[in-house]
Amino acid sequence: MLAPSIPGYDYGKVQRSPVTVDEFKRLQSVVGFTDDDRQALSDAGELFADEAEALVDGWRKIIGSQEPLSEWFFGPDRKPDDEYKAAVKPRFVQWVVDTFTRPFDQTWLDYQEEIALRHTPAKKNKTDGVQAPPLVPLRYVLAFAVPVIADMREHLVRKNLPVDEIERLHAAWTKAVILTLTLWSRPYTKQDLW
Repeated sequence: MLAPSIPGYDYGKVQRSPVTVDEFKRLQSVVGFTDDDRQALSDAGELFADEAEALVDGWRKIIGSQEPLSEWFFGPDRKPDDEYKAAVKPRFVQWVVDTFTRPFDQTWLDYQEEIALRHTPAKKNKTDGVQAPPLVPLRYVLAFAVPVIADMREHLVRKNLPVDEIERLHAAWTKAVILTLTLWSRPYTKQDLW
């Protein structure tokens, strides 16, 4: 599966995650993520194959409407950096596609670490060469899970699927987002506390 050429999308070309596959398997067990959930994500990916950008556009509207979220895209003049926002968008869309379609293997695990670092002073702004604030505080990364999870349910309902299918697909999406955010939290903590 080849992803489109997206500047800064370095899937498969990043450093190894300090989180081991065994640790990740334990996390999957804790959230109850199973092979059935992996299949449900794949099924949802087929449903939304042409809608990942629309999903992201909706979430970006939420980001843009709330200064506690949008200010991390401001330039030194305290105004939105539209070029930066435009550069980030295709990678955000690709994260949705990857979540639906990629195996949760070492390569995926490594890339989640890269995404996490790009929200911290370690790598924030470096990919796009911008001068936005150097950190997206973890509290906002975690809190934004609610719109991402809730909005997916609304999109599933609009597909007029049977209720049990909506529940199956939404549960898998919820688990995947929680797993992702758990991994993204790692660089924000002292290693012995994660």
